[in-house]
Amino acid sequence: MPLGDLRADELADDPQLAEDPQEGLFELPPGSRQAAARVVLLTGPSGSGKTSLTRRVGLPVVSLDDFYLDGDHPGLPRRYGVVDWDSPRTWDKAGAMAALVELATTGEAELPVYDIPTNARTGTTKLALDGFPVFIAEGIFAAEIVEACREEDILADALCIFRPRAQTFWFRLMRDLGEARKPPMTLLRRGLNLAKNEPAMIADLESKGCRKVRVEEAERDIRALLTAR
Repeated sequence: MPLGDLRADELADDPQLAEDPQEGLFELPPGSRQAAARVVLLTGPSGSGKTSLTRRVGLPVVSLDDFYLDGDHPGLPRRYGVVDWDSPRTWDKAGAMAALVELATTGEAELPVYDIPTNARTGTTKLALDGFPVFIAEGIFAAEIVEACREEDILADALCIFRPRAQTFWFRLMRDLGEARKPPMTLLRRGLNLAKNEPAMIADLESKGCRKVRVEEAERDIRALLTAR
């Protein structure tokens, strides 16, 4: 019987309904919302060429780095005396997932804008898919949401880009110095540590559901998703 047809005394006789007649009515299980578009999760070591790839393919892009927590957020992990921004504990996984589901099901979403040099969100921006059936979510933490995107039935593919470690180290360092992301010695120390741990990182990304591919393979596979629609 619909709740609207129940009298107040009938509601009172049912302890569960009387406690909260609306509880659970509008909670949708994962994957129950119809997706108008699906997401390609794009990850890989910092400096592996993810951002330049997204520019070439021309699809709408969500920068997952914009979901970093603010630098004064309580409980952030630390390394070498500073916040360890390579840890997924510095990242708002729930907020990122909510935005991707909204984008996939409604075609638009409001996204945060994050300033890396100051470790803070500075505003928001709206992203609209404009009819594209596929969009990209790019960032080093993309592998953290592969399974969640699959459960929501919005996953098109999950790719981990790789290239020789020396190239990745150099491109990352030049980019970070050029953008003044952090003090130079911090960037150099971080870069050397990332290069050392890169094989283990890639293995971890693969274990979380990402396919290891070179940049040109990733571009080919993403374009194939568009022609297959």
